[in-house]
Amino acid sequence: MVEKQDSLLDIEQEIKSYPNLTVLWNRACKEFAYKSAFSNMGSTLTYAELDETAQHLAAYLQHHTDLEPGDRIAIQLPNVLQYPVCILAALRAGLVIVNTNPLYTASETIKQFNHAGVKAVIILANNAHMIEDVVPKTSVKTVLITELADLHPFSRRLLLNFIAKYIRKIVPKYKVPGAVHFREALIRGARCSLLPVEQTPEDLAVIQYTVGTTGRPKGAALTHRNLIANVIQLKSRLPDTLRVGEEIAIAPLPVYHIYGFMLNCLVMPLLGAQVVLITNPRDTSGFVNELGRWDFTVFSGINTLFVSLCRHPLFGQLDMTRLKLTLSGGMALTRSVSDEWEALTGCPIYQGYGLTEASPVVAVSYVKGAQFGSVGQPLPLTDVRIVGEQGEALCAGEIGELYVRGPQVMSGYWQDDSAIPDADGWLATGDIARIADDDSLRIVDRKKDIINISGFPVYPNELENIISSHVDIVECAVIGLPDEQSGEVIKVFVVTQNRRLTVKQVRDYCRERLTSYKVPRLVEFRTYLPKSHVGKVLRRTLLDEELAGLQKYRKRL
Repeated sequence: MVEKQDSLLDIEQEIKSYPNLTVLWNRACKEFAYKSAFSNMGSTLTYAELDETAQHLAAYLQHHTDLEPGDRIAIQLPNVLQYPVCILAALRAGLVIVNTNPLYTASETIKQFNHAGVKAVIILANNAHMIEDVVPKTSVKTVLITELADLHPFSRRLLLNFIAKYIRKIVPKYKVPGAVHFREALIRGARCSLLPVEQTPEDLAVIQYTVGTTGRPKGAALTHRNLIANVIQLKSRLPDTLRVGEEIAIAPLPVYHIYGFMLNCLVMPLLGAQVVLITNPRDTSGFVNELGRWDFTVFSGINTLFVSLCRHPLFGQLDMTRLKLTLSGGMALTRSVSDEWEALTGCPIYQGYGLTEASPVVAVSYVKGAQFGSVGQPLPLTDVRIVGEQGEALCAGEIGELYVRGPQVMSGYWQDDSAIPDADGWLATGDIARIADDDSLRIVDRKKDIINISGFPVYPNELENIISSHVDIVECAVIGLPDEQSGEVIKVFVVTQNRRLTVKQVRDYCRERLTSYKVPRLVEFRTYLPKSHVGKVLRRTLLDEELAGLQKYRKRL
């Protein structure tokens, strides 16, 4: 559907009504003060409690550290109650947030911290031993260390932290000179007054690292305006069935990833929703048990997460009659998973598309009965176009690289003077797509992942969607390997629960459904596929492994 002009004006006005993210959070904390805000591991913070705790932490950062507005602070935590508190505190102190994967090694952390110029870090005690090696090699001067249950009620806090440290033994010994415990910082901050900080819409709010359109890690510099615009754009597309102050959203995706950050730490608070943070969604049994405790109405995930849940024997027994909205993003959704989820939950999965450089959402489909594979129409105020190999504009229905322009698109990468986006604000996404007659987008594949078979393009997403529909195949990944005769050959990696499934059966299944040059020549069975921290299958890792193997083989000849 095309937004009416007055509705676009309303959206623009609402974006302007929030000069910065602090105002957005402050309004939510005031309007929904006594409603539940975030829950984790059996405990809940109301918006009022979140407000007060963040105020104490922000005051500590202002009065007990040498941090100044504009300095970078890394939040290196999993999904725990401290995360939203740290976000709001950092914003109120005028700091720039650097969301950081808590699973990073010391060398990865050092590289990111030095590039971003990080001066402070908030880290979980479970990973504090790693930060010992990081601090001397970076500009970090302030280290706050928190334990898993630091924001839980007193007795529960003592019990859970004791179990983590002494029973499960998941907190290695560490020694970080000058580090301050998170709760000590809150106590000190409670004795200080929070000083107001001026923040304009164009001020930097978040540096979000991504391999994005460049193939190597870069920091997308996202301003307050970028993120606020995307919040309001996305809110305008939410289904009418959602009610302000009444929704319960399950948040299994890490908040340090832009998808989880935007949806669960910006959009949901604006709606006064209660967000249930899942610390370890890879523990599928524990995750399913947690789901059974909630009458949740909103669920966000990616294809691999939906697979693991649908395959769990107890998931289908949950009462999900209140589930109104399921969102998928981050990677292609396969039809078999989409169908199975809807059959088990009664709620269809709506697909969205975005990238970190666009804060991240570009398009999303909430249209009931939307065709599978469509990621919906671009968000309001968002322009898209399809560009051919020679830079020419392509028409509806033609396949080419997707370019995006809008208020949510970053102005550039941190500490990088390359012209991305270009002078007219267009961002080349690196994704191959087409625009349908109804203006909806269909993402075909990543440009870098396209396989060339004797001059014919083959899209891994298409093959994975078809192959994964086999009843015995849990998930799969398709890559192209160099070949002297045809340029490349197709190899598929298959995860199956049926040990009797053969290579021939997989290839025969493909022959029945694919034209001959798309049938994988090589099939390899694996017990698991390499995945990113959010669960996205890493084709590049599989390709690198295969190329390394080929190189070793050639050396032996």
